[in-house]
Amino acid sequence: MSPSGQKQPSSGKNQSSSQKASTRKRSNSQTQRRRQHQDETGIIPILARTVRAIENSAERGKVSPSNRLRYRVVAALVREERARIKTDKALTDAERTKELTRLDGIATIMAKTASRDTSLIQLLTDTAPLTPAAQEAKRAMLLEAGAELSPEDLVVVTEAAPVREEEKHVVPQSVRQYQMSNPFLAPDFSAVQTKTATAGRLANWELIEPLFRSFEVGAGGGAASMELPEARSLAAAGGKELMRHQGRFIESARAGHRTYLLADEPGLGKTAQALLAADAAGAFPLVVVVPNVVKVNWAREVEKWIPQRTATVVHGDGDDIDAFADVVIVNYEVLDRHVAWLSRRGFKGMVVDEAHFIKNASSQRSKNVLALSKSIRAVTPNALFVALTGTPLINQIEDFRMIWQYLGWIDDKKPLASLMRKLEETELNPGDPGFFSSARGAVIDMGIVRRKKVDVAADIPARRIADIPVELDGEAGRSILEAEAALVARLVERYRRLAAARPDSAPEDLIRLVAAAELEESRGATSGGDNVFAMVRRIGQAKATPAADYTVNLARNVGKVVFFAKHIDVMDAAEDYFAKAGLKTVSIRGEQTTKARTAALDAFTNDPEVAVAVCSLTAAGVGINLQVASNVVLAELSWTNAEQTQAIDRVHRIGQELPVTAWRIIAAGTIDGRISELIDAKAGLAARALDGEELDDAAEGSVQLEALVSLLRDAVA
Repeated sequence: MSPSGQKQPSSGKNQSSSQKASTRKRSNSQTQRRRQHQDETGIIPILARTVRAIENSAERGKVSPSNRLRYRVVAALVREERARIKTDKALTDAERTKELTRLDGIATIMAKTASRDTSLIQLLTDTAPLTPAAQEAKRAMLLEAGAELSPEDLVVVTEAAPVREEEKHVVPQSVRQYQMSNPFLAPDFSAVQTKTATAGRLANWELIEPLFRSFEVGAGGGAASMELPEARSLAAAGGKELMRHQGRFIESARAGHRTYLLADEPGLGKTAQALLAADAAGAFPLVVVVPNVVKVNWAREVEKWIPQRTATVVHGDGDDIDAFADVVIVNYEVLDRHVAWLSRRGFKGMVVDEAHFIKNASSQRSKNVLALSKSIRAVTPNALFVALTGTPLINQIEDFRMIWQYLGWIDDKKPLASLMRKLEETELNPGDPGFFSSARGAVIDMGIVRRKKVDVAADIPARRIADIPVELDGEAGRSILEAEAALVARLVERYRRLAAARPDSAPEDLIRLVAAAELEESRGATSGGDNVFAMVRRIGQAKATPAADYTVNLARNVGKVVFFAKHIDVMDAAEDYFAKAGLKTVSIRGEQTTKARTAALDAFTNDPEVAVAVCSLTAAGVGINLQVASNVVLAELSWTNAEQTQAIDRVHRIGQELPVTAWRIIAAGTIDGRISELIDAKAGLAARALDGEELDDAAEGSVQLEALVSLLRDAVA
């Protein structure tokens, strides 16, 4: 009974159902709260918050060093947590799947972040011991997560365990396949020199320093170049013809000479000479060690001069190389990773480009080059060794030391057998008056070849253009390739829509319609985006540093150089690079007054300290004389051959006494290469028109349009 005396309704079935529903609701709510609480505990939430913060940082620009350190720690903790979850028997299958899914979410964020800053990619799989700072960061994250620290996490190691040299080495899969197919490499003892049992009269003399000294005081006016035989033929593969000085060098290798310091001035074709000398000497397989910026050009030169041979370029860990190739091209920066398997490859020849890079005996690159050369010489004593450099001496005569060691002329203490024999034949010692001159001649006869343009001017065309392909590395290169891919994808999509709407039209007609429409839109677009004009501008900006670096080498080799660029920011970047390299420059730009321009021209012409004239391709391409130089660097391409020709003609004009070489810097693997080919085609067309020959309709139209047509045609094909 209720207090009012009225009978209450029976609680019955409805009341029981209501109570059960309420109980379930409370239970579900408690379970959800428990799950939410559990989801916010442990290390995973800490990792998630950390990677979100790093992702936000990457969206604003380059990731800071502190965030790189945290990124590295998160990657290590994700691996550890994944391994723990997989082996935790206290977890049900559902719980294990859930935790692994949460870790996958973190990994996805990390991958997205690495796509924005590609320098983070290597940190994802870095299993090296953590630095002390990284150990501190890891310990802080674990403490925040409330985890029980292991003994190794409680103690921060102040000095990381040294990484053994062999742990850096890689063996690409293609190399393993090659090694399995060639399990034995028989040594070649055909040229082993018999060592005499008796010591010579110079055995107790200190000779290395006197040999260096001989190049300072023993010249006597003579050129530092060995005698070379006349070439039997100047014909090369594919109907190409060598210059006389090139043919003489190759003839020397054919006659049996095997060590060279080839120090010709730039523009005399050292790359072609080295490859053709290797061909004449049968020095294959051949390894070529080069700066990163020119390794693509070396592969192209192999195809050009010795097309019967195959070449492979080593990038990074060498995952895409062909270990069976005749010529293996590797850059100094990754040589340490590959020196082990290269030493066992069985090379019969080695070329070191820009050999002045190894002048520092304590540098790792020098040690790697020497180790590789010694291993080749041990197996093939008669192997071909060539050092290429236009600047064998950067600062002092001592710069010769490492190059001579690489060539096998000396070791760190004394001349080796071949050079010692030549010195003995002089019948002089360092105390005799004529020793320096004779010693210098003995070293030169070991294989020093140095020709200047003025020495072989009769052999060289009065004007020529040499393309230098360079790889665009880093974020700039990646973004340019992505922009080009986006442009091609857009062109292909337009083509497909147009083809569907006009099924009876010829594919070439559709390609040209799409390219013309894209070009018209690009001309009206603002700066940026992925249109053809914006891409070419970005390519020019990315080429500024490698073009400036190449110019520095030229200036140190041959004196004054004219550097042409199209955009002001490229000129600015180049001038900054020249200043850091210690080169004095002048600038010729469109906004200059007549007085300022005249002063710049006078300084470049008359001041021996001024090494480079940095010129605007449009503003300095006409009306000025720069014939005090004979080398031109074209850092950016023009859209017309006429503009390029006008720039080169500032140097190649009346009063020029030397052959002129224009070095055109091309971004390999981009639209830059297509533009250069189209400019050359236009030049040929102009020549045919002036000669009164029939015009080639396929070569008509703007370079911009033809570049887009070429991109789309390849994509559709």
